[in-house]
Amino acid sequence: MLSDLGCEVEVFERSSAALEGRGAGILVLDDTVRYLVERAARDGMGSSDVIGTVCSRTGWVRYLHPDGTTRYEEQRPYRFSSWNTMYRALMKCFQPHRYHLGKEVADFDQESDDVRVRFADGTTSACDLLVCADGIDSSSRQRLLPEVRPHYAGYVAWRGTVPESELSTEAFERLRDAITYQLLPNSHILVYPIPSLDGDVEPGRRLMNFVWYRNVAEGAELAELMVDRQGRRRAVSLPPGAVQAHFAEELRTLAAATMAPPIAEVVRRSVEPFIQVIFDLEVPTMAFGRACLIGDAAFALRPHAAAGTAKAARDGWALAEMLDAAAGSVEEALERWEPGQLTLGRQVMLRAREIGNKSQFEGTWVPGDPGLAFGLYGPAR
Repeated sequence: MLSDLGCEVEVFERSSAALEGRGAGILVLDDTVRYLVERAARDGMGSSDVIGTVCSRTGWVRYLHPDGTTRYEEQRPYRFSSWNTMYRALMKCFQPHRYHLGKEVADFDQESDDVRVRFADGTTSACDLLVCADGIDSSSRQRLLPEVRPHYAGYVAWRGTVPESELSTEAFERLRDAITYQLLPNSHILVYPIPSLDGDVEPGRRLMNFVWYRNVAEGAELAELMVDRQGRRRAVSLPPGAVQAHFAEELRTLAAATMAPPIAEVVRRSVEPFIQVIFDLEVPTMAFGRACLIGDAAFALRPHAAAGTAKAARDGWALAEMLDAAAGSVEEALERWEPGQLTLGRQVMLRAREIGNKSQFEGTWVPGDPGLAFGLYGPAR
């Protein structure tokens, strides 16, 4: 978006390799795909054409009893994508020679008219605007707001995928056109289809994705769970292939004993389940002269509103709009930009927290509650 305004944009990525294989399912709200849709429109394509290339679709929200019968269902269309699919789609829109791998930021300093960035490899760069989009464990935020820390929500999300082609006919037919839930004591699981690893969205060729929220006590229990197969403790997530085998097998055993057969099948057939620790994170400030925090670096949202990716995208849209309105004056643009993004971040974070607490601690999650509908600006909005 900044490049389209005429800015000379350089992206410095701390990873030394392209970010394939990160994460799993993403529920797609309008802001998530707005850039792809508007870019496609400039190229003469319709929105349905581009959305159809990056999203799978479902028509129902359905809750199952443990025996597999329907507890509740309603018609509600949703779109889903995956981290890999969105990453590849956006990379096609950006100049590859301006995307730099292996550039971890070591420090940065602001002068009156620029920001000077030093990288871990000893190189430096200067810019008019530094956009810090480095996630929940943001080193940039730690420099700018050292007192702000993520707050553990009391539970983790177990995640995993299985090719639809490997599911039984019964499970595939039950799950193919729905986001499917099951409620358990102080827990819940949801299952939905996402594009395959190569981006295929054709039913039967997609991946079936599960997210199972399970309470884990802070302290020794969480610390033990988050030790990977090499003995290293991870703070935020354990990627596929890193979860200790006995924890993964325990998950499959519990699924077989407690879950509706189609849902249990997805969990049991997932070869390398992985773990995302659920946090609340909010910052009091997003703008710092010529630098800013956006996305998860500023607000880490519990996934229950399905708005984290859309919120990050909206941060970017608003930043571009304000830079345009301020005729490129960075400090003026950030001053205008910050209040609205702080307000939006706080609102959606509070709503996501309330939804999660209903399931994990309060026992007040009710199928069909309109307040549970996904949305960035409010339920179903």
